[in-house]
Amino acid sequence: MTALIELEDVRRSFGTVRALRGATATITGRIVGLLGPNGAGKSTLIKCLLGLIAFEGKATVLGMSPAREGAAVRDRVGYMPENDAYLPGMSAVELCVYAAELSGLPRTEAMQRAHAALYYAGLEEKRYQPIDGYSTGQKQRVKLAAALVHDPELLFLDEPTNGLDPRSREEMLQLIVEMPERRGCSIVLSTHLLPDVDRVCDDVVIMHEGLVRFSGGIEALRRSVGGVYRIEIKDGAERLVAALATAGVQATIVSPIALAAPLPDQGGARLVFTAARDAGVQVRGLELEKESMEAAFLRVIGDRNPTGAVVA
Repeated sequence: MTALIELEDVRRSFGTVRALRGATATITGRIVGLLGPNGAGKSTLIKCLLGLIAFEGKATVLGMSPAREGAAVRDRVGYMPENDAYLPGMSAVELCVYAAELSGLPRTEAMQRAHAALYYAGLEEKRYQPIDGYSTGQKQRVKLAAALVHDPELLFLDEPTNGLDPRSREEMLQLIVEMPERRGCSIVLSTHLLPDVDRVCDDVVIMHEGLVRFSGGIEALRRSVGGVYRIEIKDGAERLVAALATAGVQATIVSPIALAAPLPDQGGARLVFTAARDAGVQVRGLELEKESMEAAFLRVIGDRNPTGAVVA
């Protein structure tokens, strides 16, 4: 897969604060989670990649250099900022038309794209109303529409579910899941909310203290937990524990219908089904346990309690 983003020793400081300290990664995927605690450097990295702020090192976005071709990058990339970005009294249509014209679209096409983007974001009935009176969820949708209005190939979403109630958050996540298929774009979702990444992303980039600590697939991140398997059964947990003990496996009862057991890589499944047959127990599922997103995140950044990381 062609890389969406290439980073090589990307550095950026604000006075004595080193926001990026040599970020290096090759980022690919359909929906990529850019994950890290507050202050990890996520928003700074996005602004560097959009060509909005200068940086040291090398970076490419869709094969282009934001340091030399910032305008070209922004023509092909959409950006939904974390903070509100509109003028007082401005309606949703006016904001989206303005964003479309900034990307180089003529007035007529900009108007057509604005209405289409607002319809997609579910704001067609409120498009002429001032954004000032919108709810938090509606303001987030307006920002999403403005980011989509010029039909980008890559979309940066900076904390898109921040401040949303559970229903609005679910609606936003559903829009994100659908966008690669319906809009034909890839997405970089920047957040400190682990459940959001686990819910919608295929790949993940974890940042901490201005460095990329992990870049790859979710499954690669959530490695197996020491060869422990979860065994789901209909009933008879104690009988199966005893049968597995006879076979040399020390299983633990997790619930009346589930056990956890360390099994060998070779022949583990056969061992379970043989023990279950001998114990008269019906096995309904056998799955290698993976780390939770929380456990994987903490392992990668080497911190048991990262400040600002929301893990539930």
